[in-house]
Parts: sequence; C-alpha cells; structure tokens
Amino acid sequence: MKVTLIPVTPFQQNCSLLVCEATGRAAVVDPGGDLDTIQREIARQNVTVDKVLLTHGHIDHCAGAKTLASHHGVPIEGPHPDERFWLDKLPDQSTRFGFPAADAFEPDRWLQDGDTVQFGDETLEVYHCPGHTPGHVVFFSRAHRLALVGDVLFAGSIGRTDFPRGNHADLIRSIRDKLWPLGDDVTFVPGHGPTSTFGAERRTNPYVADGVGA
Repeated sequence: MKVTLIPVTPFQQNCSLLVCEATGRAAVVDPGGDLDTIQREIARQNVTVDKVLLTHGHIDHCAGAKTLASHHGVPIEGPHPDERFWLDKLPDQSTRFGFPAADAFEPDRWLQDGDTVQFGDETLEVYHCPGHTPGHVVFFSRAHRLALVGDVLFAGSIGRTDFPRGNHADLIRSIRDKLWPLGDDVTFVPGHGPTSTFGAERRTNPYVADGVGA
C-alpha cells in the first residue's frame, strides 16, 4: 500500500491518499479542504478512488468529503455514529474557523469498533477511539503495520480535549487500550505534523509514555 500525505487547509491537516498498488484503487482519508490539491495528486498517480474515509467530524478533516465523494461517485465511510454531533455542526464550524461554508452531512456508512473497510485488495481495521471527539475512529492496516490516527495521537503530543464533548480520560484510555496493543513497530500518520511509531511514543511522549500518570 502506497501512502501519500497531502497537507491541506491553513491547519496543515494530513489528508492521506492510500493506494492499493496491486489494483490501482484508492481511498482518501480526511479530505478537509484544498480539493484541487487532492485532485491533482489523484490524477498524478492515475488511480481510481473507491471511497472517502473520515476519522472524525472536525472541519479541517471533513469539509471537502461530500464534494470529493460526489465528484468520484463513491461513498463516505466513517466516523462512528457518536460523531453526528460534529457533522451536524459543520455550518457553525465553518463560521468559527474561517472556512468556506460547509453543509452538514451524514456518511454513507457509519463505522463501529471492529468493522473493516476495503479498497482494492487492502483491508483496514476500525477502532473507535473517543476522547478528542466522541465518535473518532482510527484506521489500521495490519498487513502494512500502519495506523491513521487522526487527532488522537501526535509525535510528542496527544489530541486536544477542550472542545465540546471531548474527554481527556477517554483519550488516554483510547491510546493505551486500543493503540498500544497493536504493537510498538506500528507507524502512525497523525492528523497534523510528522509520522512516528507507537513504540517511540510509548518511550518519550510526555502525556502517554509508559509510567506517565502511574
């Protein structure tokens, strides 16, 4: 699986283009904006988009989802149903954060913990990881030891929990109980900033390293 990071919006959110190299089929994760940039990369790689995947409902991650999915005639999958709160508030979010006007929408498929999503020959496991938002999900490729974690975890930091319906204790549980068991060797793509590994964060992350809060 080929992974291309496409930073979008003034928040430099990591939209990810995932490509099944065996079939040329692709999934776009968290197209928060700058759709021309995303479309150019899709065209440059000459791939066929199968679906749009969303980790959560904050505007920098999902504002472009409906337009992109409609353009390619593909479904939107994710996040978890508990994220309806944020998707319904997209018009308010666009005003608050200075984004172009965005309409509320519902994905074609809500995702539950334990679900899988597929594109081409690739399969991603779904983990419900609340805390940053109530319906946040993480996508994990077991075959490629890669996780797309949205705003749950960052290199050297963790997601904010001061937005409505954020919960710090839930976030810590999500990281330690859902992500760490996947393995120290797993590379993760965060919603912002550089990639890292779960092992590196368990050793050095000041918020969730082993022993912190013990």
